[in-house]
Amino acid sequence: MKKKFLTILSVVVLTIIGLSACGKKSAADKDTWTVATSGTLYPTSYHDPKTKKLTGYDVEVIRAVAKGLHKKVKFKEYDVDGMLTAVKTGKADMAADDFAISPARQKNYLMSSPIKHSFNSLIVRQSDNSGINNWKDIKGKKSAGEAGTNYQRLAQQLGAKLVNYDNVSNDVYMKGVASGKTDFIMNDYYLQKLALKAQPNSGLKIKQGMYFTTNEDGKGEGIVFNKNDQKLQKQFNDELAKLKKNGTLSKIAKKYYGADVTKKPHVHIDRHFTIQSKYKGD
Repeated sequence: MKKKFLTILSVVVLTIIGLSACGKKSAADKDTWTVATSGTLYPTSYHDPKTKKLTGYDVEVIRAVAKGLHKKVKFKEYDVDGMLTAVKTGKADMAADDFAISPARQKNYLMSSPIKHSFNSLIVRQSDNSGINNWKDIKGKKSAGEAGTNYQRLAQQLGAKLVNYDNVSNDVYMKGVASGKTDFIMNDYYLQKLALKAQPNSGLKIKQGMYFTTNEDGKGEGIVFNKNDQKLQKQFNDELAKLKKNGTLSKIAKKYYGADVTKKPHVHIDRHFTIQSKYKGD
């Protein structure tokens, strides 16, 4: 009798678990998407100085896709780790903040088709290049970035001293380099070019002849989804393909970057780095 009872109990438990799993709603079926972003990364995700409205390339791509699918969007702002954790735990349906479609990220998340292609650069002081004239000069210099990012991991690998910030805006980073608190900033070329344009008297510049890529750059930048939500990924990519075909994506790109970043750039890359896993960037 006891054995029979346990068997029946097991069947009931498994049935409940099965129903719960089947009942788990894909974000593709929701009327409103919750999107994790930074709100501090110009021109990807930032607040317009005049209107205070959240905008930016990734933000407007999300809005355009949502419009085509008759979805509403609610944005929540986090740092990098917070964004990814929100997607993993279900607090957000996706994350948008210039995320590289890297092999490492694809092990833990699903990603959209690329919405942007780029390469990387260094911001240094105009007066003396921050003492950086080649890659060996980075050793001992102070690198400004966010803890755990691939840029800080690479800087650590090259022997730099890390100065980590927590989800601050571009001007904070740039003031740090100008004042000597830090010596350089590694980041996406287009982001850095526009950050300098926004602050023409910063006393900083992009170091020529030191453009680079890494093994973590992957196949461009895209939107991050939960590893188990293939339905949302497909829904998003199908609508994104329409925006690429009708020119909407290129139009948004030119508005925010002044260039069509939906196409791969043609530029000389000085170095390609493989970031070793032992470097954590913190």
